[in-house]
Parts: sequence; C-alpha cells; structure tokens
Amino acid sequence: MRATLHSSRRRAAALFLAPMLLVLAASAGWPLLRTIWFSFTDATLDTIGGGYQFIGIANYWEVFEGETYGLFADDIWWRAVGNTVKFTVVSVSLETIFGLAIALLLNAAFPLRGWARAAILIPWAVPTVVSAKMWAWMLNDQFGIINDMLLHLGAIDAPVAWTASADTAFAALIIADVWKTTPFMVLLLLAGLQMLPRDCYDQAKADGVGAFRVFFFVTLPLLRPALAVAVIFRALDALRIFDLIYVLTPNNEATASMSVFAKQEMVDFSKLGYGSAASVMLFVTIAALTVVYIRMSGINFGDKRR
Repeated sequence: MRATLHSSRRRAAALFLAPMLLVLAASAGWPLLRTIWFSFTDATLDTIGGGYQFIGIANYWEVFEGETYGLFADDIWWRAVGNTVKFTVVSVSLETIFGLAIALLLNAAFPLRGWARAAILIPWAVPTVVSAKMWAWMLNDQFGIINDMLLHLGAIDAPVAWTASADTAFAALIIADVWKTTPFMVLLLLAGLQMLPRDCYDQAKADGVGAFRVFFFVTLPLLRPALAVAVIFRALDALRIFDLIYVLTPNNEATASMSVFAKQEMVDFSKLGYGSAASVMLFVTIAALTVVYIRMSGINFGDKRR
C-alpha cells in the first residue's frame, strides 16, 4: 500500500509539473537549441531567415594555412572569460561577507527592526539599468559626488574618471554590483538564520560559550545549506552579467563579460553564428560550474524520504 501511495504521488506530481515543463521547453529549450544550431553556421543578421551554411566547429576552432581561428583562439574572448570569472569571484565573495554580517545584525532584536529589514531591500528593488546610470553619475569625474567626497577627505588630489580607466573601471563595477545585490544575499541568509533551532543557542548560552565560538561552531555549520544556496544563486547571476557592465562601462574590452562579448558579436558586428558560439560556451561554463559547486558543497535537491 505504501508503494502504491508513493507511485500515485509521483504521477500526481508529474501531472502538475507537466504544464510548467511544457512552457519552460517552449520559452527556454527551443531558443537554446536554435542558438546551438546557429553556432555551427556562418549565419548573420541578414541571413537569419535563410541563406547561411553549416560550417561545423569553425566558430569554435579552425586551422587555416597554419593559423588558428575561432572562439578558442580569440584573445578578446578569453579576456572576457577572465573578466567574468574575476567579477563573479570578487563580487560574490564581498556580497556574501557583507550579506552575512548585515543578516546577523537584522536577526537581532532592536527597535524598528522591521523598518530596517524593509529599507535594506531598496537597492535590490532598483532596476539594474537605473542603478548603473545612478552610479555612473556618482562616479563622474566632473559632477560625481564620490570624487567630491574623496577630495574633501583628502583621499585623492584630483578627480578620478572611474569608468574611463581600465585600472578603476573594474572597481567601479564591483562597488555598484555589491551595493545593489548585497540585499539579495541578506534576504536569503536572514531567512536561513530565522530557521535555525533556538535550543542550540540556549544550550551554548547555558554552557557559557562565547559569541565568537557560537558563530563559528554553531551558526555557520547550521547555516551552511542556506549559505550554499545563496552563493550558487548569486554566482549564476554574476556569471551572466550584462546590463551593469554594458551601461556603466560600454565598449571597454578591459571589463567586457562573456555576455557583452556575445552581444557585440551578434548585434554590433552582425556575426550571429560567432556570437551564438560565445553564448553556447557561456551556457556550458555556467552549467559546468554549477554541477561542480553543487557536488563540492554537498547540496541535495532530491527527496530523501522513503
């Protein structure tokens, strides 16, 4: 009887999930398959309706008269890959540290805690394009408030063109992204903190354990699943970053991400096949890193119930 009930629940679950899976296949699966197909062609925006030819893996790798061509031999592509990985590692690391610290503060009892929790979500609610333009003005070398504050504090001697220089453009991107996305980490980690069992903390308090040891030996181990999920969600979002970089530092190879590279090849240069190959490699990179991270972190999305 138990096996029959379990089988019935599985069939009911499949029936309820079927409409969602069909919509997902139509909205995501078909464009992905088309992108993979175009990556093996010489299609352009002018020939997207027809007239393009199948060229195999030439968009990825081709040797012609001793010279190598294609995505894997493109220095600009590999720079975009490095920029994306660097941006992801730095931004997600900072957002995790700041998000955990703020979540711990908001989890404590203090007056107007509800208002503080609502206020912390404001940067996340601002559209990325709006926040990028806002930071572009704040970092402007002539009118920006950031330079004005640093000049009054004596931190700099002359205004800095933050988004114009390759040395400071990356720092500007990190500042803008951390400001906007840290509330997302706060939200997930705060939810995880509120789910932790209180008896562990009561026992630690009764045993006279200090706050430092409680954090590292009680809070962090219990918060590990929520922390792992928050990091992977944020990392997936950071790996496909486009709008912030495109608005804040346009046409800058020093900060271009894989998504920006793909857009430029497909739209600006009309090389649909080559840009599709870049998009496919972005998808493969995200999928591979996701699988590796899930295995390393021990996240289990399955149901262990028997």
